[in-house]
Amino acid sequence: MIEELLPKTVVVVEAYGDSAMETELYPEEAALVTRSVAKRRREFAAVRSCARRAMTALGLPPQPVLHGTLGAPIWQAELVGSLTHCEGYHAAALARTTDVASLGIDAEPDGPLPDGVLHVISLPAERDRLRRLTADTPGLNWDRLLFSAKESVYKAWSPLMGKWLDFSEADIEIFADASSPSHGTFRAKLLVPGPRVDDRHLDHFEGRWTIQRDLVATAVTVPRA
Repeated sequence: MIEELLPKTVVVVEAYGDSAMETELYPEEAALVTRSVAKRRREFAAVRSCARRAMTALGLPPQPVLHGTLGAPIWQAELVGSLTHCEGYHAAALARTTDVASLGIDAEPDGPLPDGVLHVISLPAERDRLRRLTADTPGLNWDRLLFSAKESVYKAWSPLMGKWLDFSEADIEIFADASSPSHGTFRAKLLVPGPRVDDRHLDHFEGRWTIQRDLVATAVTVPRA
């Protein structure tokens, strides 16, 4: 599902249901979740199973996947990547740093956001656009899609900048594919100074989205120059 949202240089490994739940953790990984509830430990292990399989597909030995102070995964020096999981779904997307500068993926259950959440995570202009999207294409959970897009943008931003990006610091415009309304693209205009990648200064991120298998999925790729 997420694989179709990313370029061929990115390796994506997905797992549905409980197919990756019994992964053995490295000691340093296990130390991160010793106080977590069982469900959290299973999800933590499952998504790392996906990451290790992606490393192997790239021709690299599996390594522990720890996380930094902002919660982002810490990858081997030659890798960039992103992880996501929600109920019944886990995925890892990895690429070599020579091909991709950064990337972010996110998956969410295909349902409306809880009451009150949209106003916390969105700008007035974004809510106006969501109303127009709903009028043009009713039946899709556009609010959940916006939330997922913001998560993917943050995951691509964080390793490049090393700091938080607030929900109010990126203005996202969503576009639906005319031939398939459950697929499309989005553009995230950065409202704060963005990262410098290779020889260019970024003021926006580009992403793609899909809604299928009862999931909303988004992905952002920051390519090399």
